[in-house]
Amino acid sequence: MIKPIIPPATIGIIGGGQLGRMIAIAARSMGYRVGTLEPTPDSPTGQVADFQITAPYSDQDALIELARRSDVLTYEFENVDLVALKRVATMTSVPQGTELLAITRDRIREKTFLRDVAGVPVTDFVSVPNADSLAGAIAQIGYPAILKTATGGYDGHGQQDLNGPADLGAARQLAAKAPCILERRAHFHRELSLMVTRDGRDRVRTFPVVENRHVDHILHTTLAPAPGLDEGVRQQIDQLATNIAEGLDLRGVLGIELFATDTGVLVNELAPRPHNSGHYSIEACNVSQFTAHVLSICGLPIPRIRLEERAVMRNLLGDDLLAARAEWTEHPEWHLHDYGKAAVRTGRKMGHITVTGSVGDTQLDLLGQVQLGRKVK
Repeated sequence: MIKPIIPPATIGIIGGGQLGRMIAIAARSMGYRVGTLEPTPDSPTGQVADFQITAPYSDQDALIELARRSDVLTYEFENVDLVALKRVATMTSVPQGTELLAITRDRIREKTFLRDVAGVPVTDFVSVPNADSLAGAIAQIGYPAILKTATGGYDGHGQQDLNGPADLGAARQLAAKAPCILERRAHFHRELSLMVTRDGRDRVRTFPVVENRHVDHILHTTLAPAPGLDEGVRQQIDQLATNIAEGLDLRGVLGIELFATDTGVLVNELAPRPHNSGHYSIEACNVSQFTAHVLSICGLPIPRIRLEERAVMRNLLGDDLLAARAEWTEHPEWHLHDYGKAAVRTGRKMGHITVTGSVGDTQLDLLGQVQLGRKVK
């Protein structure tokens, strides 16, 4: 248990993107004040916060200023300076600590924790510290496999498929740039995820298991709940989420990405923060992932989380946002979230749409209502 932090205390958020924005909106609705550290002026978080410190993330004086003005610190992305975060932890509450970041930002540490500490299933993997070690790693893992940088990759960046010897050249180039991990490619039929947290009384709270559909390695749509999920599998996923949360001494919310295979589920990755696939919870659950995050880091109780309506969430990337704005007048069923980013760029997350439905609505019906370029009555 941690000492509760009650409004009108100030929550400091490292990072000013859309996740920070939605954390800030949830926090302010409860009466908290919010500050953010972000190098981009008028950031998505800064637009809804009480104050923004505009400075690079590497500016330790700026981080110290945020800590001095905050009663609790959190973050909306993984690449926080761990040394600086440890230093300011002597000045204010940092309930998530630094170990969670240290584990989840390093794929080798993350997979090792999942397998050896949490005891949850993962695909076979081996460390590839340099290009010269690649051949031995392939001999151990075999084809097909996927080579990923141990740190820093996202949305398909920093990885190379290995289907056979023809891919070795590109893989060696990647391994020469940075330490990597080689993973046996999982043969899965769909991707699942869920959010998990612990409240101020150390009770684990899990969100519904959802199905995620990707385009070009970027999340496109989330279906909540995951259609046709066997109850035994759902219970298994809830238990592994509990094992992970307790193994990490978790504070805040954590995203768990999974592969559903013919022989069971495998944990793929962890995200130590609110996650894109949990956005549906704002409209569809009794507690959103952002509210749960605030309650958790502030040491407050969280009720059991339930899905109140079926939901589909669709990401808006680049020009999708402009199309959604133009078509919004024809779609009263849309919950449109515009992240307030200044520049529209191809592939950039600009917003999302959530559509909810009654128990009788099928996922296919809801999916049809988030297609851009067509009118749905």
